[in-house]
Amino acid sequence: MANDLFGGLGNLGALGGLAKGLSGLMPQDDPNVKMFNAQSELSDLQKQEAEAYTEIGKKAYARDPAGFPAEGEKLKLIQSNLAAAKAKLGNAQSAQQADAAAKQEAEAASTCPSCGTVNPEGVKFCQECGARLGVPTKTVCPSCGAGNPPGTKFCGECGANMG
Repeated sequence: MANDLFGGLGNLGALGGLAKGLSGLMPQDDPNVKMFNAQSELSDLQKQEAEAYTEIGKKAYARDPAGFPAEGEKLKLIQSNLAAAKAKLGNAQSAQQADAAAKQEAEAASTCPSCGTVNPEGVKFCQECGARLGVPTKTVCPSCGAGNPPGTKFCGECGANMG
């Protein structure tokens, strides 16, 4: 592969696809392009062969698991590790969602309900308009109960006077 024009990119998934696409733009009679195309074809066929062996192995194991005791134990260990990795991923996703919710809550608490200015953490009044921060972001209509932005004079749902 030292002579490979694309530096072995044919075996790197998306980069390989890019390299294949670029090779189509190169002169097809160029020895480097011919070599790359041959390497790419060989790689694709080896991948197909490995996938076929995988399917054969799965079917053989399904028919006679006792015939593969060492491989069966290895498979059980891998499946156990896979379950642990999935649980770890789930925990990380939950932590990420909790962190995002906390950040969103903190930003909502520092965003002025009157003018929308995002204020620094810890201030109690908007630095732009002086409105109190941390008050409800909706005022309830006394007539229909619909939520309306603070400072609304008439309900957007029923038109009742909010004052």
